[in-house]
Amino acid sequence: MRVLHTSDWHVGRTFHGRDLLGDQEAVLGGLADLVVEEQVDVVVVAGDLYDRAVPSGEAVQTCVRVLARIREAGAQLVVTSGNHDSAARVGAFAEFAAAGGLHLRTQVAGLHVPVELADEHGPVAVYGIPYLEPDPARRALQACSDVPGASAEIGSRGHTAVLTEAMNRIRADLAGRPAGTRSVVLAHAFVTGGDSSESERTIAVGGVVQVPGSVFDGVDYVALGHLHGPQRLAEHLRYSGSPLAYSFSEAAQRKSVWLVDLDADGLAAVQRRELPVPRRLATAKGELAELLEAPEHAELEDCYLSVTLTDEVRPLEPMRQLQQRFPHAVHLEWKPATGRATAPLRYAEIVRGRDDHALADQFVADCRGSEPTGSERALLGEALRAVAAAEGAK
Repeated sequence: MRVLHTSDWHVGRTFHGRDLLGDQEAVLGGLADLVVEEQVDVVVVAGDLYDRAVPSGEAVQTCVRVLARIREAGAQLVVTSGNHDSAARVGAFAEFAAAGGLHLRTQVAGLHVPVELADEHGPVAVYGIPYLEPDPARRALQACSDVPGASAEIGSRGHTAVLTEAMNRIRADLAGRPAGTRSVVLAHAFVTGGDSSESERTIAVGGVVQVPGSVFDGVDYVALGHLHGPQRLAEHLRYSGSPLAYSFSEAAQRKSVWLVDLDADGLAAVQRRELPVPRRLATAKGELAELLEAPEHAELEDCYLSVTLTDEVRPLEPMRQLQQRFPHAVHLEWKPATGRATAPLRYAEIVRGRDDHALADQFVADCRGSEPTGSERALLGEALRAVAAAEGAK
């Protein structure tokens, strides 16, 4: 059996205000072609199907079209909910969807019940662990403690405790299945040894965020979600990462999916397949005039661009000027080469012996890197007089 491991689609996410639905549909819809080319039997999505608990109608329709294309290509689908998703919304109509080959695993109480598949070597059990928020998951697990492998009491209140309980129940169910049953587990968690990026929402609870990889021992393959960079923690324990970059910290990542092959003995091979990049991410640093004129920056004109300006004086409307050459510039910082913008301000020394006019002038100088002009001083004076008149009228 061949499994295509994906996660963290985040359908509906924007990138510094730019709509990504078109890019997401192009990349995710292309998974259907991969299903055909690689003869994939089942596609798994290990959490964060959407970017928010209540996705927009456009995001839902995009997701529906993508899932339909993958199913039409011939693969079954197994999807779990992540920390960005609403488990109840993602899992709506799960029983009806399963009849069409879309298996939604979002209920804590049923995480030990696998999607049962089979190939020429026999049965394959695919278990989906929805994202387990520690306290609610702990209560939900204790409410259904009559299943094999369940603990009477879950003592700890962290991620490790609830995931350990979940895996105990899965291993108990697996032990009761026919000999030779292969197993795949989907989980959305921060496993020790993984590298994070800036685009993941923290799942820390009480200061404890990571869980040891040993929690997942005893199964053939673990398809992890949550971290957005593709990575291998062990041969059977991997993150596929997100299909698109969602922060500039991911600019160097090559987005990909894992092709997982199961034979009669379990995990046989894992191969990486890189995904297309709709628009490359890049960074640039320098003075505004140089960035706008230098021919060597031509290759950045079609990139999503993060710019750090080093001008000593903050330029006027720098983003507007940058976007005339770099239409996809989306992020801007000003860091003068002298470090003036980051120099600490000593409030008591700044205000000592200065009137409101002097303080306003200093504020402009600190923010922009240059003193206000004569016309600007006149506007500041007019504003201060208006404030004084309003206060005097009270």
